[in-house]
Amino acid sequence: MEEKEFQISPFLVFFLIHSVQLGVGVFGFQRTIMKSAGNDSWMTVIGAGIAVSMIIWIMYLLLNRHQKDLIGIHRDLFGKWIGGFLSLIWIVYWLLIGIIVLRSYIEIVQVWLFPMINMITFCIILLILVYYCVTGGFRIVTGISFLGVLIPFYIFFTFLFPIEYIHFRNLLPVWNHSVKELTLATKDMLLSYLGFSTLLIYYPYLKHPKKSQKWAHLGNLLTGVIYLFILIISIGFYSENQISRHTWATLSMWKIVELPFVERFEYIGITSWILIILPNICLSVWAATKGVQTIFHIKQKKVVIVSVVILFILLGSTVAIEGRENIENLNKFMSLLGLCLVFMYIPFLTLLSFLLSKIRRGNIGKA
Repeated sequence: MEEKEFQISPFLVFFLIHSVQLGVGVFGFQRTIMKSAGNDSWMTVIGAGIAVSMIIWIMYLLLNRHQKDLIGIHRDLFGKWIGGFLSLIWIVYWLLIGIIVLRSYIEIVQVWLFPMINMITFCIILLILVYYCVTGGFRIVTGISFLGVLIPFYIFFTFLFPIEYIHFRNLLPVWNHSVKELTLATKDMLLSYLGFSTLLIYYPYLKHPKKSQKWAHLGNLLTGVIYLFILIISIGFYSENQISRHTWATLSMWKIVELPFVERFEYIGITSWILIILPNICLSVWAATKGVQTIFHIKQKKVVIVSVVILFILLGSTVAIEGRENIENLNKFMSLLGLCLVFMYIPFLTLLSFLLSKIRRGNIGKA
């Protein structure tokens, strides 16, 4: 475990879990899940939230057993070389999360705000901010996550504006889709929750980590409630056919927001959203650099510099990827990798850890 001066209170896990789950996916998740489940999509949001809570519970089983982060657990179970290789896969995954989040946000800025903006300059400014936050240490990243939840929370009250126009009968009839369709939609919805796997790397930085589990579940609950609220508003506001034609249904709803001091609220909403995606990027980059530091025993600040340069190069190549379909394919690849690592590999690793510890205890008993 880390020294107490670098550790954080258990309740802050609430903000770490919630902030990394809520990102640019909020803008367009409705179309993805309603392709399969239609007006029953609200069930898939609840189902996905329950599935994520189960995985968080499994993560804590694994982490509490070893009292180490994922890098240390890999070393204990698989040895230095195989364990190091498996850890590198996770490091690449966390780094890619940061790239995908930033690239998706850049696309929204290009389409909705400034089509002619210089993306290179924009990326440099954001990456300098990420470097500043990550080099400050885990407590600074936690502070960014805390502020990234509290400060822009006012945005969600703007979704009350469409209520006077919604038709709740759009939610009926209930359960008019098959179990297969609901399962496919739940799988798609799970992609919006990904990111909480960074818990596997910052676990040693938690004071009384066992007490933090309830806060992790509460953070996931808040995420689920927000997704459910926005989805129900969207189903009532649009028809299913309209949803299928809106890439960013959430942003389109902002067009009806009328305030005395601003004509187009989506400009304020998108610019304020940088406070929400910044913790996503910072926590993912911090997790990746911390993993590299642990494996190769290199100072984390040096790793951060290299990581930011890699991010910039990869972002430069992804900015060249134009077209909504190509960007969606990139997101689908990352989502599939995340589902395999989080929802398949983690339960497998937990079961393997349990079996190996049982075998070792049996051998010690025989000796």
